[in-house]
Amino acid sequence: MPESSRPQIVLAFDFGLRRIGVACGDTVSRSASALATVPAGPAGPRWELIGSMLRDWQPDMAVVGLPYNVDGSDSDMTVAARGFAAELARRYTLEVVMVDERYSSLDAEARLKAARESGARRRRVAKSDVDAAAACVILERWFSKET
Repeated sequence: MPESSRPQIVLAFDFGLRRIGVACGDTVSRSASALATVPAGPAGPRWELIGSMLRDWQPDMAVVGLPYNVDGSDSDMTVAARGFAAELARRYTLEVVMVDERYSSLDAEARLKAARESGARRRRVAKSDVDAAAACVILERWFSKET
């Protein structure tokens, strides 16, 4: 099977300075599932946790959300997310693509709250849940862009 048509596992990352949301999906189902959040701090993300997820899931590539300002211009977070993506690619020799993530957290939070209101979700919505769900939104955007 040619590389481009082979089913691929993709991990998505919603980069943040405190937490990084992670989701997983594949190019066959074109759906995303929240995995976890990885703590981050002044020293950066917990790379050993990211490495563990990469070993477990064996992704073919990664998608990182690019947090532009509302007007499409770069911000300090845009620069930081690009740095994270570059380090992810360097550390794990992984193809990394970036996707506009504007409003992904708002979209994710609305989805989670709607699930709770409908009874599909029982527990309250925590910030870490929103971060992982935002990674799903980012991955779904990449899937729709790749159609």
